[in-house]
Amino acid sequence: MKSISNIKTTAESLNCNCKINEPMSLHTTFKIGGNAELFVEVKTNKQLAEILKSCNDNNVPFMILGKGSNLLVSDKGLKGVVITLAGDFKKIDLLDNNTIYCGSGASLAKLCTKALACNLSGLEFAWGIPGSTGGAAFMNAGAYGGEMKDVIISVTHITPQGKIETLKKDELEMSYRHSVYKENGCIIIGVTVQLKNDEPAKIRAKMDDYMNRRKSKQPLEYPSAGSVFKRPEGAYAGTLIEQCNLKGVSVGDAQVSEKHAGFIINTGKATCEDVCNLIKKVQDTVKKETGYTLEREIILL
Repeated sequence: MKSISNIKTTAESLNCNCKINEPMSLHTTFKIGGNAELFVEVKTNKQLAEILKSCNDNNVPFMILGKGSNLLVSDKGLKGVVITLAGDFKKIDLLDNNTIYCGSGASLAKLCTKALACNLSGLEFAWGIPGSTGGAAFMNAGAYGGEMKDVIISVTHITPQGKIETLKKDELEMSYRHSVYKENGCIIIGVTVQLKNDEPAKIRAKMDDYMNRRKSKQPLEYPSAGSVFKRPEGAYAGTLIEQCNLKGVSVGDAQVSEKHAGFIINTGKATCEDVCNLIKKVQDTVKKETGYTLEREIILL
């Protein structure tokens, strides 16, 4: 606890907002999760570098939190420091006529809105994905045939030691729900995308079309973490789950959505344990009845 106190003192000296024992259920779209030992909001690169240094000096684990849209957090909470990016990390700037720099803390929705305002096409697929831009780059988020790797030309990060670096597209190792950031330990602070000029009416029409599809097919009225499983080769997770008659199956208040079998929803007061047990039940049933192994896409903390 003394180590956490040291980091809290550092954060306060930097004018960072921080809270002890902050419920993670307030910061995830699943509305699930125990307390974070220390929750810190940083607004500048300097603040982030100093907090990282303090964590390393005190041998305390840390994690970066985006919009919490792809996370399932333990009921027991999280040891160490949860860092969320605000201030400068939410800035979005048009660099030239078709290139935008976006801070990693900005939502994908804000980035899509900026692209539309600049008459730039290429991000329509991301309209409605409820994550941060940094999180989307981290996992190469995608939908409706588009992925972040289609538009990203570079990513700027800070190393655990506080050094700022930029990786070009061919260094990002982006593939299905993967980037180099899943292994390199660096923290994304900004993303640069290159788009194409188009008529705003056409861009808006595509965005509206994708959003209408989401609303009609996905259980957006319930807390969830989006698609629970990665797409298995040669099949679709939701289709396999539906074929196994698992729609509507529940463990506690965690339920396989009746609207889209690829989603698990929180119908009330679902716990992490409820969701984990339901995930295992789905995986075991699908494996037994179809032979497919479903790999979890959501991140378990």
